[in-house]
Amino acid sequence: MGSFSIWHWLIVIMVVAVVFGGRGKISGIMGDLAHGIRNFKEGLKDPNAQPAIQDKNEADVKKPEEVKQG
Repeated sequence: MGSFSIWHWLIVIMVVAVVFGGRGKISGIMGDLAHGIRNFKEGLKDPNAQPAIQDKNEADVKKPEEVKQG
């Protein structure tokens, strides 16, 4: 109980490497995680659904036929 096993030492070494391994390691890891989550959410969206912003922009833009008539 007084000594650590190899697994304890590996975990300690990994934590120390992540925390003190260099500038921006943690922020880089968190940025990669956020990017992965964002891509996952984009992948869950329905590919057939059109975003509301595009619908609004299309409604504001007149088609050439409408411009000639009105």
